[in-house]
Amino acid sequence: MTITIYHNPKCGTSRNTLEMIRKSGIEPQIIEYLKTPPSREELLELIAQMGIPVRDLIRQKGTPYDELGLSNDKWTDDQLVDFMMEHPILINRPIVVSDKGALLCRPSEKVMVLLPTEIGSFTKEDGEIVNSGTTDA
Repeated sequence: MTITIYHNPKCGTSRNTLEMIRKSGIEPQIIEYLKTPPSREELLELIAQMGIPVRDLIRQKGTPYDELGLSNDKWTDDQLVDFMMEHPILINRPIVVSDKGALLCRPSEKVMVLLPTEIGSFTKEDGEIVNSGTTDA
């Protein structure tokens, strides 16, 4: 099985997700999307694979979301994608793609449905314990 994670190493959720993937025995392809953003076509494909509205992929916290006025519903999906292309920090993370599908893994335990095997229990950086088989994505 191959797994790709669109990762921000400064994000605890992204780090937890990466460690859960590794605990399953897979070393994923890691794309630090702030250094190597997806192309517009790749971003649109990820959104389609996840089956989510474009707006659901936009991150608000720690981004220029407010200064760009993105809370206003006037923006089209194409315009929202343009903003994410211009400001990759607006792309919410982590996005994980495996043979089983693609998900925005917030919270990090959502990744468990994309893994080849159950990982048992996992302790997140904040001390929260999660168990595979007990989460819905």
